[in-house]
Amino acid sequence: MDRFRMIFQYFQSNSESVMNGICGLLALASVKMYNSFDFSCPCLPQYNMAYGLGIMFVPPIVLFLCGLILNRQSLVMLEEWRRPQGCRKKDLAVIRYMFSSIMQRAMVAPIIWIIVTLLDGKCLICAFSDSVDPGKFAGFANTSLVQVHQLLAKVPCKDDELMRNNTARKAVSRYLRCWSQALGWSILLILIIAAFLARWLRPCFNQATLMQARHWSNYIDIEQKIFEETCCEHSRLFAHKCILHFFESMQQEIKLHSSSLPKERERAEEEDLLQGITDQEKVNKLLRTWYYEKPPLDVSKVTQR
Repeated sequence: MDRFRMIFQYFQSNSESVMNGICGLLALASVKMYNSFDFSCPCLPQYNMAYGLGIMFVPPIVLFLCGLILNRQSLVMLEEWRRPQGCRKKDLAVIRYMFSSIMQRAMVAPIIWIIVTLLDGKCLICAFSDSVDPGKFAGFANTSLVQVHQLLAKVPCKDDELMRNNTARKAVSRYLRCWSQALGWSILLILIIAAFLARWLRPCFNQATLMQARHWSNYIDIEQKIFEETCCEHSRLFAHKCILHFFESMQQEIKLHSSSLPKERERAEEEDLLQGITDQEKVNKLLRTWYYEKPPLDVSKVTQR
């Protein structure tokens, strides 16, 4: 139990590191998914573009949503943004910092998927093979426009009978693959340059504001965790007292046959831990007060007491 408690405390105190690890796992999963995916272009003019662009952009949307779901801070940010003002003001800088952090982590896996598909080139060839200009390639001179359109749509299917001996198929495929790889490397280069500038220009901005936003974003996350833990502990003690009260007439017999019940001193300590919140109406009032009127971030009065 102590080992599990240490692991749990590590996850609590290093939520940012854990989210970075989950982000990396999603990125590796996206590459693995694409490598194991059986890409089969329909080679039909009506469906090629829908299939190619669907494979390129639908999985990134799924990966993006998974990144948001797995990121606990996304829910914390929404709760902080939507909560009533109460006794504690809402800091928009903190909410913006949390939103930026969440989006950066959630976008890693989708971007990697798109870059991998562009570098591979199959999706772009399938989507735009029937959109290229046939005049740039030899082999389509003696065919009608309808036949040219059908032949271009079958460019991704190298085993098709119509394209097996067509010399223009490889030329169209190489042309589109070059464009796809150029686009993929361009996106990768832009992202690397953007990350480089963000890294090296960061000290030029106000570091105090950034430190404050990061500090209070971590505080909101930790505060929510501690509040949930405290509520769980109170619920356990409250349920324990309710069960003892239910079996009040049988307490003497239970004491003789069970050693797991708390002693009188332990019961007194449990009473102290309940903090006087001993009925359902008080619990509901406490939770309502916490949601609508969160206390200000000032512990000086508590310290003086």
